[in-house]
Amino acid sequence: METAVVIISILLIAIVLLQSGKAESANIIQGGSSELFQNRKERGAELFISRLTFILGFAFFVLCIFISFM
Repeated sequence: METAVVIISILLIAIVLLQSGKAESANIIQGGSSELFQNRKERGAELFISRLTFILGFAFFVLCIFISFM
């Protein structure tokens, strides 16, 4: 069971690093921009990576809770 948690955590780290920044065009240090809170829809690979991150995070959470009760 612990090996599954290690594998999921490594995959979760890799997937999070693959995600693009949400505020990549924002000038946060220089005072921000009006495009910071603009609505952007995820499409294609971004949507897949976002959903995979959620699934891996949920699986990690459930496995950690399950291991703690054993």
